Amino acid sequence: MTFDYDLFVIGAGPGGLAAAKKAASYGVRVAVAEQEAPGGTCVNRGCIPKKLIVYAADFALQNQMAYSYGWSECQAHFDWTIFIKSVHQHIDSINHSYFQQLQEAGIDLISEHATFVDAHTINIDGRKVTADKILIAVGGQPVKPDIPGIEYAITSRQMFHLPYLPKRLAIIGGGYIGTEFSSMMHAFDCEVTVIEKDEMILSGFDDDIRSAMQQGLSKRGIQFFTNSTAQEIKYSEEGLLLMIAGKRQEIITADTILVAAGYTPHTKNLGLENANVELNEQGAIKVDEYSRTTQENIFAVGDCTSRLQLTPVAKAEGKAFADTVFGNKPQKLNYDYVPSAVFCRPEAASVGMTEAKAREKFGESVKCYCTQFQPLLSQMTKQDEQTTIKLVVDGNSGQVLGAHMVGEHAADIIQSLGVAIRKGITKEDIDETIGIHPTAGEEFLSLS
Repeated sequence: MTFDYDLFVIGAGPGGLAAAKKAASYGVRVAVAEQEAPGGTCVNRGCIPKKLIVYAADFALQNQMAYSYGWSECQAHFDWTIFIKSVHQHIDSINHSYFQQLQEAGIDLISEHATFVDAHTINIDGRKVTADKILIAVGGQPVKPDIPGIEYAITSRQMFHLPYLPKRLAIIGGGYIGTEFSSMMHAFDCEVTVIEKDEMILSGFDDDIRSAMQQGLSKRGIQFFTNSTAQEIKYSEEGLLLMIAGKRQEIITADTILVAAGYTPHTKNLGLENANVELNEQGAIKVDEYSRTTQENIFAVGDCTSRLQLTPVAKAEGKAFADTVFGNKPQKLNYDYVPSAVFCRPEAASVGMTEAKAREKFGESVKCYCTQFQPLLSQMTKQDEQTTIKLVVDGNSGQVLGAHMVGEHAADIIQSLGVAIRKGITKEDIDETIGIHPTAGEEFLSLS
């Protein structure tokens, strides 16, 4: 049978784009369908604009410390309207770059919604297109709790389109998205309250890191209601009233309520049933270790599956799929040592096992090395800033199982350590390494 394309990709996020470009490099005919701007959540309403807001917030924090470093106090005004306009202009330039890359690679970009007719046929606005292989890379979408008045709340998608900064912001959810926005918006003088259902924020991270982050953000003035859930939102002349339940009933008044309660796979309205592609109970596409779905010629990568919801992971999955299917180089990803970060102030990052996970696998042989100290940057100021670093080690072999940090440059330091940990570095190897002084990273080399 002759197909219109060798590969048809549904979704132009990081996973879909990586797969399309890699497949095209093998000489196959590729098309990508994307009804929104290319780049997916990360570029358009996630990692990139969020990190730019972090940088903008840093200027506010640096201004607070400047007097301690000899700079005279001065009045500064932040204009959210000017800033967010610049952010969207930058995103537009990235989108244009993707268009050029796809064009240069000979990849057809179809700006329409795609649905399955059968395992080899895609419907594009009434037009049928056929493909030998199909890759689903449609990502995820924010989840909203089913409570009265939830229509008054927004998700991270709308945060990048706020016409003005709220004076009072309530955030439902203390995961990395909610935590990052709490830090950013507080730096812009927003009064921030976070509602988290667990005992501590950042579920999934090491407990010492979770505790250090929550303490650091609390010291900055962010209010946390843990072991609490949102019950109802009401509109009033004073603002939005958020009723929460926990140790006690509370009513929080806010100008804006952000829901950051996680993401769910964006797998509805794709016609997957027409192609016999099965989903799990959470609505994620079932895949094997090579990203193949329950239909032999259809694959899926990124957040629409039940694996790690991280941009670099989606990219790696997309490339591995193309190498396996079109490059005759079967590849499986190792998800054990994928680093992750929370771009707050203080910053947090982690790679490998948490202490709890390590003890589940290795029991009492696990040794942990942890310390907390005041970084040099804040020693000249009145801020009670603390850096926390931690290594999780297998006591029998000495192998480092995980590294965790809260503090300045945590993401870059942990990312570098991740290479060594993935290669099986031991605690003795770290102890014998000479560091750079004065840096926060050198403290990992002298943990005892």
